[in-house]
Amino acid sequence: MEKDEADPSRQRNGAVGVLYGEFTDPLDDRVRYSVSLTESVLNVQRICSSPGRSKVLFNLTDCVGCRAYRGPDSADVGAYFAAYFYPFKRRWMSAGVARQRVEQGFRVALVQDPLANLQEAERWARAIRDASVLQAPRREGAVYAEVRRPCRVMILVNPHSGRGQALQLFTGHVQGMLTEAAVPYTLVITEHQNHARELVRKADLSQCDALVIMSGDGLLFEVINGLMEREDWQEAIQTPLGILPGGSGNALAASVHHYSQSPPAWNEELLLSCGFMLCKGLVGSMDLVSIHLASRQRLFSFLSLAWGFVADVDIESEKYRHVGAIRFLMGTLVRLASLRVYQGRLAYLPVKEAPTLPIGSIKSNQPPSTPQHQSLCSSLPCRLIPNTSPNQNSRHNHNSTNSNHNTLTNSSNNAITTKRPETQSDGKTRAPEDSLLPGLDQPIPDSWTVVKEEDFVLVLAIYQSHLAEDLWTAPGAMADDGVIHLFYVTAGISRPALLRLFLAMEKGGHLACGCPHLVYEKVKALRLEPVSPQGMITVDGEMVEYGPVQAQIHPGLAKFICG
Repeated sequence: MEKDEADPSRQRNGAVGVLYGEFTDPLDDRVRYSVSLTESVLNVQRICSSPGRSKVLFNLTDCVGCRAYRGPDSADVGAYFAAYFYPFKRRWMSAGVARQRVEQGFRVALVQDPLANLQEAERWARAIRDASVLQAPRREGAVYAEVRRPCRVMILVNPHSGRGQALQLFTGHVQGMLTEAAVPYTLVITEHQNHARELVRKADLSQCDALVIMSGDGLLFEVINGLMEREDWQEAIQTPLGILPGGSGNALAASVHHYSQSPPAWNEELLLSCGFMLCKGLVGSMDLVSIHLASRQRLFSFLSLAWGFVADVDIESEKYRHVGAIRFLMGTLVRLASLRVYQGRLAYLPVKEAPTLPIGSIKSNQPPSTPQHQSLCSSLPCRLIPNTSPNQNSRHNHNSTNSNHNTLTNSSNNAITTKRPETQSDGKTRAPEDSLLPGLDQPIPDSWTVVKEEDFVLVLAIYQSHLAEDLWTAPGAMADDGVIHLFYVTAGISRPALLRLFLAMEKGGHLACGCPHLVYEKVKALRLEPVSPQGMITVDGEMVEYGPVQAQIHPGLAKFICG
């Protein structure tokens, strides 16, 4: 920390050097402060002779804004400025720390001229704002852009998400923060399903610097697909996306908070953290996954593809929505009581640069030394065609395919040489191209790994760290790691063992449970072909048509506001 007594040549406005002044407390003129501003810290020293703590350092990394203003009394010649910080402080009623609001204000009355005092207050407010922008919290090794300032934000609120309190949460916790940060916004209340999708599909995005969702994950799913359905999708999907948790699951909000390397937070604390990141305005990249359904419909996903237990719990627990996030626990217990097994076929393209991690007794899915060669094809009914191998009856044998389909070839970059343009229902060509995926009615390429036809309890492909606020599902995941984290649990697992997995998942410990039925793979693409007539498939928590599905990741396709 530099000394308060700065060289007069360095007492200038801006983020470099030191700005120094003496001011009084806004509520008590008898309390005086010596204030200095450096590149990274606002140093406030109380001028008094009494012992005790009289010096406070405010880290500008925690500052969202500062404003100058006149007092309510027209006879008051003084002016004021107030800085707003959200530092990590100890919780009142529990262990740990969380961001909490701190306001520090000052009265400027250097002269008897009200205008001159206001100009001095504005000079300080501007200097603090400029310095705090340069001190946004950045994760080491990450590359960020910044939203344009002043940032014009469109905030989409689903008033029915979660327990139906999203709008109240916005006005009670976020609105004031945006005002403190001088972030202008337009508030849009969604009125029906796919309202947000229709709106962003047609919106003039030149009038908006960021799209922010105050809801659960379903509304963001609508927004992303609305952007990708535009003629100018390549430009539109570069619009920074922000998330404010207002739903039941809040998986992306929990993931974004986790990526910022902040201590765990839930409920209103998580909302405050995401609001803070929105005000700081750092922008990172986020992977999207292109998903193809049997009807030839194509969707874009930011979170997950699920089949079996996870999908059933997500959809069946809708009836408990009024209780909030605990609905998932209730749904889990109900589904455990009548645990189902799902028949189907699964294949994937592994990440060659990242071999299977042998954590505990998690099984490796690398092809055996004497592989069976199979072809996975989704022309209904789907059929596996094994060759004559002595190991073909091994229950957990995982295999590479040897397809004879001439249009599919294996290359060093896992790309398919025969590429098909993506088309929408109106016949217009649509990108990005899924170069790793054959048609759903075509065999898969040689480079893929096939999980021999098995009975599953669940299949989950996730591309964020969290599946819900309290489910740290993929501990190693990052928003832009270019990886689909594929988990599946095979039949034979007991109810207590499955429950232990989900309880351990709260702290990301499920991979260390040593469960022989749990398999984890890092993949670039996958195909799932359910055989059981009973079951549900969800994409980002939204139910989609049941049937064959395949997916491919597109690294860094979207932009999101992060910390």
